[in-house]
This record gives sequence, structure tokens and C-alpha cells, in this order.
Amino acid sequence: MERSSAAVSAREQNETQANAPGRTASIGAITLGNALEFYDFTIYSIFAAVIARQFFPAETPLGSLLLSVAVFGVGFLTRPLGGILIGAYADRKGRKAAMTLTISLMALSSAMLAVIPPYAAIGIAAPCLVVLARLIQGFSAGGEMGPATTYLLERAPANQRGFYTSWQSASQGLAFLIAGLMGFIMTQILPKESLESWGWRLPFLLGVLIAPVGIYIRNRLPETLNREQAHRSTKAVLADLFAGHGRTVTLAGLAIAGGAVTMYISSYMTTYALTTLKLPMGVSMLATFVTGATMAVMSLVGGWLSDRFGRKVVMIVPRMLLVLAAYPAFLLITQHQTGTMLLLMVALLVTLHSINAGVMLGMIPESFPSHVRSIGLSFSYAVAVTLFGGTAQFVVTWLIGVTGNPMTPAWYLVIANAVAVVAMMMMRETRHVALND
Repeated sequence: MERSSAAVSAREQNETQANAPGRTASIGAITLGNALEFYDFTIYSIFAAVIARQFFPAETPLGSLLLSVAVFGVGFLTRPLGGILIGAYADRKGRKAAMTLTISLMALSSAMLAVIPPYAAIGIAAPCLVVLARLIQGFSAGGEMGPATTYLLERAPANQRGFYTSWQSASQGLAFLIAGLMGFIMTQILPKESLESWGWRLPFLLGVLIAPVGIYIRNRLPETLNREQAHRSTKAVLADLFAGHGRTVTLAGLAIAGGAVTMYISSYMTTYALTTLKLPMGVSMLATFVTGATMAVMSLVGGWLSDRFGRKVVMIVPRMLLVLAAYPAFLLITQHQTGTMLLLMVALLVTLHSINAGVMLGMIPESFPSHVRSIGLSFSYAVAVTLFGGTAQFVVTWLIGVTGNPMTPAWYLVIANAVAVVAMMMMRETRHVALND
């Protein structure tokens, strides 16, 4: 069947954009903004134990920690809403407008966390304000993924789409790296009393200071949305998505779930190292640093490989290896409770995850046509991360406390990633798919 002139015109427009100058600047702008989004989320995870004592007093340390990681999970409740509303907004009004909105919201939530007084000063208002800040963070993060990844995809040359979109995952690694480095520096230069009372707020303040730079750069980016698709209602965008792409949304969500559990358990390693393995705080911060450095590099490797060998094989093989490696890795760290073993375990799991993620976050938007591309990824990602990633830290903390078994995170990883592998096998190869097919 012949393609419509509108489809041909749209493809020609995308190809023109892909070959336009400024692609490196586009990668830089997306990477900076996305790194800031995940930096704020990661900083909260790193200082969960400290925040617990400041805002969530409880009868036992475990109870206080559970409250803190539960509020970490609260940040995921608004992710689907952000994914739907901001993702649809990006498919209606443009990728650039949506990305500017998300980074502004994240700056607001970081500012709140940097200045909210502790429970001892304002009572129940303190944890309530923390919850509000986390809800704003979640809304922003849920809306960031779709527009940012879609923008990278639509700016990329056809034979480098995997590498370009892998910068999305790499930017998350950069966020972990910076957050881990900040946490490590704080633990080294500040006495424990200062860190607990005010030092933990400084990393959030850094996020606020960086935000205007990201907003300025993103405002200068060219738009990639086909103007013929603009000005539709959110209802129309959602109707288009679910009417013709429900299977793709479901498979994408299940595939993302395995990665979400892996990453948030990896970020949980700081809390795990402190409370379960009883390792020094500095070592636990280094675990986050290793997570970030590994993810930043190996995500790009995965994207590069997918441009040469196809999306599915590069996506599936590392995830299968992760299923096999999760239990032995946790067994080693529980039997050899040293900082070196912790860092090696984190590096192994994150390497396998990152090669997969560097491909998957590009393959999923390639599976959707342009008029639902942003909302397709946003919705799939936000729902999967909310249901699985957002609950991961709370579930394993509770299970370890109830069972006394430090191997609980391994079983959670195995099950989630096994399901993800099955979903990935059912997805179609998209390496040579035209973006407007």
C-alpha cells in the first residue's frame, strides 16, 4: 500500500531534523536535564536513613527506616499521572515545552527538600511537606522519560538511533555517579552530627542551582514534533494509544519492570550496606558512585552494539545473564561482607542491566508511531516503575526485617527479570523500522 503524502512529508521532516546541525548540543541538553531529574531521586535514596531520623520518628530504627523508604515509594505514585499528562502534552504541544516543564518541577521539589524544617521543629507538618515534595518529584520524573527519549530518537541519524537514545540511560548513570560522589564527599568532610542536622540538605541545594542551566539550554533546542500532530487533546492522544497499541504498552511495561527493580535495588545498596551488612557509610556511598559510573559507560555500549547487531539480541542476553547472576552475587556479599565485595556485586548487576537499558529505552519508542511516541514510552515506563521500582525498597526492607534473610533482594531480582525476559522475547525487532511506520 502506498504511504500517504502526510506520512512521507513527516518522514522527510524527521530526516531533515536528524541531519541538521546541533545534534551534540541536543544530547548535552537532554543528558543534563535528565541527570538532574534522577539525581534528586537518588539523593533521597542515599540519605534515606538520615532523613528517617529527621522526619519520621518511630519506636524502632526499622520502623523509622520503613517510613522513610515508604515516602521514597510515594514519589512513584504520581509518576503515572505525570507520564500521562506530560507525555500527552509532549505529543500535543512539543517535546521541548514538556522537557522544560519537567526540569522546572524537579527544581521546585528539590528546593522544598533543601529547606523543610525537621519534625522536631514543626511536628507533623514536616513529614507532610516531604511527602508533597516527593509527589512533585514523581510527577516530574514520570513526565521526563517520554519527551526526552523521544527527542533523542527523532534527532538521531537512522543508523545511530540506538546510540543516541542510550544517552537517556547513561544520563541516569551520571545522576547516580554525581549523587554518590556528593554523598561520599559529605560523609568525609562533615562530622556525623553536622551531616545529620544540615549536611544532607546540601546535595538537594546543588540540584536547585543546576536547574536554571538546564532550563536555559532546553529552551534553545529545536522542536522535533510534526506540527500537523499538534493541538490534539490529551483524551485524543490516549485514545490513539490504547486503541491500536495496547499490546506494545503491556510488553514494554513488563520489560521495563525488570530494569526498574534492578536499578532501585542497586540504589538501595547504600541502605542495605548500612543496615544489613553494617558497612561504613563511606563504602555505601561508593556503591552508588560505582553504580553511576558503570551505568553511564555500559548504557552507551549497549546502544552502540544495538545499532550493529539489532535491538532484541543485545537487550535479551544481558537480562538473561542477570537472572542467573543475581542469587550468586547476593550470596557472595552476605558471606563476604566487605566493601570490595559490595562494589564488585553492584558493578556486575549494573553492567548487565545497563547494556539492556541502553537498548530498551530506544527500542520502546521506536515501536510507537510519532503521534503517540512520547505518551507510549511515558505511560509504559511510569506505570512499571511505580508498581515495581517504587515498591522494591520497601518490600525488601520489610522482608529482610520479617524473615531475617539478607538474600531477599536476590529473589525479587530473579523473578522480576525473568518476567522481563519473556516480555522482551515477544517484542518486535525495530532496528530498521522507519520512525513513521
